Amino acid sequence: MPVFRLNKQLVFPPVQLASSDGLLAVGGDLSVERLLLAYRSGIFPWYDEPPILWWSPDPRFVLFPDELKVSASMRQVLKKKQFRISFNEDFAAVIDRCSRIPRPGQTGTWITSEMKAAYIRLHKAGYALSVECWQGTQLVGGLYGVKIDRFFFGESMFADVSNASKAAFITFVQTYAQELTMIDCQVHTDHLASLGAGFISREEFLQLISFS
Repeated sequence: MPVFRLNKQLVFPPVQLASSDGLLAVGGDLSVERLLLAYRSGIFPWYDEPPILWWSPDPRFVLFPDELKVSASMRQVLKKKQFRISFNEDFAAVIDRCSRIPRPGQTGTWITSEMKAAYIRLHKAGYALSVECWQGTQLVGGLYGVKIDRFFFGESMFADVSNASKAAFITFVQTYAQELTMIDCQVHTDHLASLGAGFISREEFLQLISFS
C-alpha cells in the first residue's frame, strides 16, 4: 500500500489507507494548523529524522478516566505528598527532559529540536499542556500532550526518580477527570497499561473524537 506524500496543502488522506503498522503519510510541516488537523483526524507525527512521518495505528491505546488504576503503593505516595504536581509551570523544561531521558532500545530521540519548537508553539496557542512533578525546586518527572475539547492526546513522559511520572499522570487524570472523555496513549507501553490503559479499534477511536 502506498504511503502518501504531503505538500503545502492542509489535508491528510483517510486514515483507513494507513499501512498495517499505522504509517499514513510523509512530509508536510509541523504548523499549529496541521498538527491540530492531525489530532482531530486521529493522526500524530512520530519520526527521528526528516521527512516527517504521520501515523494512525489500529488498534489505538487509550485510557478512559474512570478506568484509571491506582495501586495501593501509589496511593501512599500521593497521600504522603512526596511530590508537588503542577500544570503548565514549565512546558519547555518538560519537553526538553522528555527528549533526553534514556529509553530502552533507543539510541536517539524522536523529540527533535523541530518537534520541541512545534509543541511549544502549540502550548503558546493554548493547546499543548504540561504536568510537572517536583521534589523541592527540582523537576523530577512530568508529561506533556495536546488537549482539544474533551480529549487529551498524550505525547511523552519522563521520570528521574521512581514514581515521578506515575504521580504526574495520576494527578493529571484525577484533576481533569470531569473534563476529559478519553486520553490517547497512542501505542502500548507496560507503564500505561498498569495504569488502566487498553486497546480500542481505530474506528471506535475516530467515532469518539468526532469533533463535528
